[in-house]
Amino acid sequence: MVHYKQPVSVLVLIYTANLEVLLLERADYSGYWQSVTGSCEAGETLTETAIREVREETGLDARHYPLSDWQSQNIYEIYPQWRYRYPPGISHNTEHVFGLELPDVVPVQLEPREHLNYQWLAWQAAAEKVFSPSNRAAILELPQRIQTKARVQRKSQ
Repeated sequence: MVHYKQPVSVLVLIYTANLEVLLLERADYSGYWQSVTGSCEAGETLTETAIREVREETGLDARHYPLSDWQSQNIYEIYPQWRYRYPPGISHNTEHVFGLELPDVVPVQLEPREHLNYQWLAWQAAAEKVFSPSNRAAILELPQRIQTKARVQRKSQ
C-alpha cells in the first residue's frame, strides 16, 4: 500500500529574539534552503505536527520553548517534483505557519535523509535565501510579530 502525504502541512519558523532565523538545506535538492516544514499525519493536531517536525528535523524539543500558532495559512500549488508524494489528483497544499522562539542561537542535529546543512542568518538574509515564497513571507513578517508580541506583553503587566 502506498503511503501518501496529506495536503496539510506546517511551516515552523525557528528564530531568536535577535531575529536570527534557522534555515535548513534540503537533502533532495541541494541549494534549496527552508525553515522546518512537514505534513500532518493522521490524527495529529497542527501543533503536534509542528512539535514532531521540529524534533525530527533539528533534534530540538519545541515543548521547551515558546511555540506560537500564527493563525496564518497559505494555499499553494505543490511543486511538480514533489507531487508524487500526494494522492493522485492533489495539486495544492494548505500550510499553517508557526513560530518557535529560542533564547539564542543553538546547534541542531539534522536528519541526514532530509537536510544537508543548517545556518543561522539575520532575518533579512534568511528571507533572501529561502526558495519558498510562503517561507519568505513568514520571515518578512517576523519583526512585526516580535514587536506586536512585546506590546501585548507590556500591556498585560
